[in-house]
Parts: sequence; structure tokens; C-alpha cells
Amino acid sequence: MQQVQQALRLGILQRGDHLPTVKEVVRKLAINPNTVLNAYREPDREGVTEGRRGQGTSVSEDQPATVPGDYSALRSALLRWIERARKAGLDDESITALVAATINAAF
Repeated sequence: MQQVQQALRLGILQRGDHLPTVKEVVRKLAINPNTVLNAYREPDREGVTEGRRGQGTSVSEDQPATVPGDYSALRSALLRWIERARKAGLDDESITALVAATINAAF
């Protein structure tokens, strides 16, 4: 669900785009098929995606269109910051926690 929402925000996924099939995800990530099915149901319930038997799952046509932006400068700065955070001894979970706490503190 998070990956789908992020891809929509960044313009990677657009209305009507198809998601990988459950079989493809299971094969690629070696995850239990029930886990994948449950993960696909959440965005479907929220109207983000539409699953159709025999046709797969696609991004709902009701989703707002997004224009892909050029985030390369921001991404480069963020990568440099992540590198500094790792040099300071933070692991990925700590970096994620720090970013989340900072975002929450900003509002």
C-alpha cells in the first residue's frame, strides 16, 4: 500500500496503470500468496486500485492525475544527508524514525 501511494505521489504510477500480478510478486519476493493478496486488498478497499478477476489490479481511474516532477536535486541532497546519517552511526530504521519524527514535529 505504501509503495503504491508513494508511486502515485511521485507520478511513477498513473490512473489505469497495472500493478504486478500476485503470482509475479510471489515469484519475485518469495512471499506467501495470502500475504500478497491481503496487501492488494487494502488499496482496493480504499479505492486506490481496482482488482478485476482475470484482468489483474490497476490504479483506479478515480485517482487524481499527477505530473511527474523533477526531484533530482532534492533526491541528491537527501542521499548526501543519508550518507552523513549512516556515517554518524544510524541504521535504516533509525534514519526512518528520525525523518518521521522530524516531519511530525514540523506540523
